[in-house]
Amino acid sequence: MTVTFAGSGDAFGSGGRFQTCIVVDAPAIRFAIDFGASSLIALNKLGIDHNTIDAIVLTHLHGDHCGGIPFMLLDAMLGAKRKTPLTIAGPIDTKARLEQVATALMPGIESMSPKFPVEYVEMDSLREHQVRGLKITTYPAEHTKLTNPTAVRVEIAGKVIAYTGDGDWSEHTPALARNADLLIAESYFYEKPIRFHLNYSTITNRRSELTAKRIVLTHMSGEMLKNKHLVVEECANDGVVISL
Repeated sequence: MTVTFAGSGDAFGSGGRFQTCIVVDAPAIRFAIDFGASSLIALNKLGIDHNTIDAIVLTHLHGDHCGGIPFMLLDAMLGAKRKTPLTIAGPIDTKARLEQVATALMPGIESMSPKFPVEYVEMDSLREHQVRGLKITTYPAEHTKLTNPTAVRVEIAGKVIAYTGDGDWSEHTPALARNADLLIAESYFYEKPIRFHLNYSTITNRRSELTAKRIVLTHMSGEMLKNKHLVVEECANDGVVISL
């Protein structure tokens, strides 16, 4: 099983990085965790055909985590000629909100109908969901409430990948990370505390509560990147591939 950080950046392209798009190749399925607005560019740079992605798991409804989906759907209908089913799993209101975003970005797309099946799965928190062979457990995240924020724990083929999404430490963070094969953790700022985000100072102070086997930091601001040489944890970069 491999995890490819197609995009490891924050919302603002700090360090020239693409927005969040994490591609997981597991037995019998390729899925993405989050799909920011720049994701098609990131995938094309790596030579990853978006038609080969079977499912997208969204943590929340900010554009740097879901804004690439309308572009993907439009290209799948017009240029890439997708034929295989696509599943989009995310928090409550995912379908309606993505349709609003698509119409705002590309008026007229609402009159188009894909020739491939598109399934939306909306996941409430603190329970398990079965999606295309993935066992997904979602946890409430301490982030902008209007985005319906969650952290996700995905189990497939005996491996567990956990991702904080965007959000400060919460009572659920230790459970999210517990014995995961990989914890992907936001580390937005190094010293400065930023509301609604997990920052490196918090990770350092609560490190003993994170029992994941491997931790990779992502979604780093310019300030965090400038201090990356001081960080002992593994840090993501665009294009990095991790084997589990």
